[in-house]
Amino acid sequence: MQRPDPQRLTEALAARFASPTRSTRLTVVLGRWLGLSFTVCFLTGLFSHGLQNPPSWMFFPTSPVWIYQLTQGIHVTAGIASIPLLLAKLWSVYPELLKWPPVKSPVHALERASIAIFIASSLLQLTTGLINTYKWYPWPFPFRETHYWLAWVIWGSLLLHIGVKLPAIMAHWRRRAIESPPLAGAAAGTGPKATNSTPAATAAPGRWSRRAFLTGVGGSTAALVLTTAGQSFSWLGPLNLFAPRKMGTGPQSVPVNRTANDAKVAGLARAGGWSLTVTYQGTSRKFSLAELRALPQSSQELPIACVEGWSQMAQWRGVPMRDLLGAVGAPPDSALRVTSLEPEGAYRLMSMPAEYTRDERTLVALELNGTVLDLDHGYPARIIAPGRPGVLQTKWLQSLEVL
Repeated sequence: MQRPDPQRLTEALAARFASPTRSTRLTVVLGRWLGLSFTVCFLTGLFSHGLQNPPSWMFFPTSPVWIYQLTQGIHVTAGIASIPLLLAKLWSVYPELLKWPPVKSPVHALERASIAIFIASSLLQLTTGLINTYKWYPWPFPFRETHYWLAWVIWGSLLLHIGVKLPAIMAHWRRRAIESPPLAGAAAGTGPKATNSTPAATAAPGRWSRRAFLTGVGGSTAALVLTTAGQSFSWLGPLNLFAPRKMGTGPQSVPVNRTANDAKVAGLARAGGWSLTVTYQGTSRKFSLAELRALPQSSQELPIACVEGWSQMAQWRGVPMRDLLGAVGAPPDSALRVTSLEPEGAYRLMSMPAEYTRDERTLVALELNGTVLDLDHGYPARIIAPGRPGVLQTKWLQSLEVL
């Protein structure tokens, strides 16, 4: 039996999947869109990670109060938009993966390696990121750390790929008259060679033009964004058809990620003897719920903005944090360690930098939207501060320790 010729086989496959829509120019245009969305995701993701795992140089902006609501909403929205863009770009280049031999030179090997790393890490990042918005974790690895390091892998492989393909990118960045892809006969070495004179909109009968293909990709991406971004941006709320969270739903018209039952705190939070312990320089003072309500109260309109992308502006009322610290003699710009009643969990302990404690809008909140906090929103007391991720707005407070 005659062994198949790998080169003839790959040429036949390339001819079978050939399309007049594909071109280097098309791939460059899709690459620009995808590169922009990935860059936005990367930068906003770094900001979110820095707020949760701050390096020594990290800054903590509290104004405008919706800064995290905006950046994380953009992060998740850009990630969702990247899904059709990545699939379209893969469609535009996958016949190139069928060429033989698979590696022709060291530079070609570097190009293939950058593509392999970029594709694999991007598919994993977008898939797990989308599933995370539904708070479903069917994998054994920690999502947050994996998501962070995969972002660096994607960014590094993207830069490597751009560096290797830079001559082709520059040649086709603004070019309007682009090369036609090889015809089936040309792919097999029997037909005429492609020329550079075919207009971008040219297509075989019954086929999409490149312009129509890009319009379809852009339209589907826009439709996906419009029907999901309403979980982050209120002006798109009426169009929110597919995002897992909707504004105005849940107890007190605010969605909930983690309920009291999930956190196993229902009994502790309802206990009649609850009090909030505030510690400063080895001295502790306990505030009962009645004592907290007797202190001067402040009302603030602040968003709850979660890392999964959803957010909700709400009216909060409670004791300003700096006033509560002043009641025990602590400076208003003190850094804090905040402890929840939760018996376990990654966010049972939370550190609060001084930028938040000295801000007059940071509250130990006792009410939400005009009524006493619902148990699932953190009754009897919780933290709410401007510009912070929702996971750091600790619910079911137990103690505050001045560091």
